[in-house]
Amino acid sequence: MLSGFLCATCGVQYPASEAPPSRCPVCEDERQYVPASGQQWTTPTALAAGHTNTFREMVPGLLALGTVPKFAIGQRAFLLRTPHGNVLWDCLSLLDAATVTLIEALGGLEAIVISHPHYYATMASWGRTFECPVYVHAADREWIMVSDEVLSPWQGETLEVLPGVTANRLGGHFPGASVLHWETCGTLLTGDTLLVTPDRMASFMWSYPNNIPLPASEVARIGERLQHLDFEAVYAAFWHSEITADAGPVVALSVARHCQALEAPRAK
Repeated sequence: MLSGFLCATCGVQYPASEAPPSRCPVCEDERQYVPASGQQWTTPTALAAGHTNTFREMVPGLLALGTVPKFAIGQRAFLLRTPHGNVLWDCLSLLDAATVTLIEALGGLEAIVISHPHYYATMASWGRTFECPVYVHAADREWIMVSDEVLSPWQGETLEVLPGVTANRLGGHFPGASVLHWETCGTLLTGDTLLVTPDRMASFMWSYPNNIPLPASEVARIGERLQHLDFEAVYAAFWHSEITADAGPVVALSVARHCQALEAPRAK
């Protein structure tokens, strides 16, 4: 059986083929990058031979998953364990037998929700394996590289995934960039629609690897949307990238800081 090649830089899977694709549109976009050494590809089999997924409990009911050694962007995914079933937030490229066994032992998945195209990874394979829908925002439909019936593009501003678990489109980084609000636990999972900084504030970027910020007007709009969500904790895309207390006021202050920095007169 032919394999769907994985981009080694962004981790997104492409349709099955005998030879690697000639290009990765995800990486050619200015929100990502093609390495100076050129485009590189791997396969799911080769990835599984040298990598594994780890699980870490962040708080009761919330597990973070990551691939070691780091692969591609190096994001983590999250497994939410709710009374109504489990939800996977964002996705990893590696889906090995151990990961399937562990998640099935925890009750499987009711749904997968992806924040934005950089974390599409092998989402169709995950959805088929766990026989669940994979929700991606329809505004980012053009970045779906492997079509599959398990993919469920959603429209509008909010999507109730399960009771107490709602996806919210904020835009900014991508038109459909979203966050996941776990209301019953006061938790916001953000991917890098907003990213936690080393000083435990938040940043809002159009391109993270290329250091291109979002305009102040766009961040102010995102801040207004976030004011309607009640959350105490934020967990972003990377390890040690979280705000574990008073996250709502911290994010509001981060919005103000971002806007002030971009709108302030330039020093003479």
